Amino acid sequence: MTRTPLAPVPDQPVLLSSELLERLVRVMEALNGDASLRTYSPKEAAVYLGKTENWVTEQIQLGTIPHTRIGKTPRLTAEHIKWVQANGEVLPHQYSPRPFAA
Repeated sequence: MTRTPLAPVPDQPVLLSSELLERLVRVMEALNGDASLRTYSPKEAAVYLGKTENWVTEQIQLGTIPHTRIGKTPRLTAEHIKWVQANGEVLPHQYSPRPFAA
């Protein structure tokens, strides 16, 4: 297999000029926009939560997870998803059996 001068060499850092790096940062910021304004549909949020879209929709209807509505459409922000992850944590009871050492 031959390598072209454009192909990266494994285990060798890629050096970028400061001008190119600044341009890349500007492009990434333009693509990202304001990430704090991003909202997720129940289907998109379900991917992050490891649940089904139906579960997320049911929890929204029951009012057990935080959400916002844009018109009639329920949406979740990144903060809502983080809240669900943090408040779903269950720590073992102090008298629960200890797992066997491997």
